Amino acid sequence: MSLRVQLLLLQALIVCAVVLVTGIVAASLLEREMRAAYLDRMIGVAQSVATLPAIRDAYDDKDPAAVIQPIAEVIREASNVTYVVVTDADGIRYSHPDPDRIGQRVSTDPSVPLSGKTFVGTQTGTLGESWRAKVPVRAEDGAVIGTVSVGILESALRDDFVGGLGALVLPLIASTVVGIFGAAWVTAIIRRRIYRLEPQEIASLVGSRETMLHGMSEGMISVDEAGVIVLVNDAALELLGLDEDSLTGRVAAEVLDPSLVGVLQRGEPGGQLVLAGERILVARSTGTELEGKTVGATLLVRDHTELHQLLREMDGAQSLTNGLRAQAHEFANKLHVISGLLELGLVEDARAFVERTGTGGALRVPGEEVLREFPELAALLLVKASHARELGMSVSISPSAPLPAWLRSAAALTLRGDLVTVVGNLLDNALEACSAGNRIQLGFAVEPSLIRVTVDDDGNGIPPDQYERVFEEGVSSKATDADSPALRRRGIGLALVRRTVLRAGGTVSVGRSELGGAVFTVDLPVGDLPVMAALTDLPAAEDVPAVLK
Repeated sequence: MSLRVQLLLLQALIVCAVVLVTGIVAASLLEREMRAAYLDRMIGVAQSVATLPAIRDAYDDKDPAAVIQPIAEVIREASNVTYVVVTDADGIRYSHPDPDRIGQRVSTDPSVPLSGKTFVGTQTGTLGESWRAKVPVRAEDGAVIGTVSVGILESALRDDFVGGLGALVLPLIASTVVGIFGAAWVTAIIRRRIYRLEPQEIASLVGSRETMLHGMSEGMISVDEAGVIVLVNDAALELLGLDEDSLTGRVAAEVLDPSLVGVLQRGEPGGQLVLAGERILVARSTGTELEGKTVGATLLVRDHTELHQLLREMDGAQSLTNGLRAQAHEFANKLHVISGLLELGLVEDARAFVERTGTGGALRVPGEEVLREFPELAALLLVKASHARELGMSVSISPSAPLPAWLRSAAALTLRGDLVTVVGNLLDNALEACSAGNRIQLGFAVEPSLIRVTVDDDGNGIPPDQYERVFEEGVSSKATDADSPALRRRGIGLALVRRTVLRAGGTVSVGRSELGGAVFTVDLPVGDLPVMAALTDLPAAEDVPAVLK
């Protein structure tokens, strides 16, 4: 059965049920009102007859029926009741629609009206089942001398009731017809609203939508015209580190990072790098305004952290490859010189040339012995130093105490990751801020409660009024065109450093370096990591790559 037929039948059934119930209630009210009207008439007639002086005076006559019967019949016909029966105190009739029954005792109990009370009820008499009212007839001194019974046959009541239903049935039938046509019209509207889809098609679309929505790797957040989040998928919850209850039904500006809200509102079809927590995301949006009107919008976010890391590692590997190529070329030249000197028999000169070249090469970093307990950071620094040499700059480690051995424990895994993030981004920032001829100096200070990292350079430095702004997302001094794609890709590194440090409970600051440029200082608390590391097994020295020892 199609949805159209189902809707029409259900609504028609509801209309018929409502009309039927309404008809029953209306008929019940009609019968009640009709009985109330007849009751008022019967009691009024009975009391009028009982109080007529001619009726009371006739009780003293030798033949009361001769006076009472004509009067009762006139009143009966005028009031449109079935009968008016007048009796004496013994229940002997003085009037009756059938004259042959005058002088006989009534067939029903007259004790209630003879006791001075009014009786109303249905009883079966000589004329059949009737609804009647009985009142006492009192003498002038108040004594009960007889009764007056006025009644209407139940069959006559039913005939009047059925006759009155005719005026009720026609409106009910008309209401039913109008309701069914209205149901057909509503069904057509609903069908148009749901694009004439059948229930199984709607269910299939909803299932496909849920599968697509929660199966896609891109995060999706939809808002309505008021900026309230109405839809969010699993990928978005994972990328933002939130749960559905904290997003759905909330205003986007209250729960999302300002950078994401900005992209959502202004629209960014090409995508923009934003920082959400400690994740680097690519955010795209259609914008919440269309032709000057506020509309709903959808924000798409994609994780860029892994891609960003891979690109950095690829850049580092490329720099390392170039450094090795340069070192091999330089080493080949030295071998050619030594070979030539030996060919010429100048052995002493060849020996002196070897002594002058010394040891090491492109992969050496001054002061790298500080990092012998931290191979990941040492590898990162070697790549950065190779890249710096290509740019005409130098990277070195200032005189520092070696990093503690407990950093190699499993307990310090998070701290090691934070140090790599902080050092990597600070060195990247310094390499971009400096130019050929500048030098960058990395320093470590290990204290009982924290590890301090400093990155100095002898570049142009940072103006004091920019010390706080440089840690804001999107703020960068490496571009001047605010609309350029390059700038939209900048302003991430220092913001990520601050978020990482704040999450770890540390501090980060910037100031004027003794070298003449800028100095960034990061304090990362170590807590009880040294104690926890002492309870775990540290990796053996032979597990550390030889090139990093």
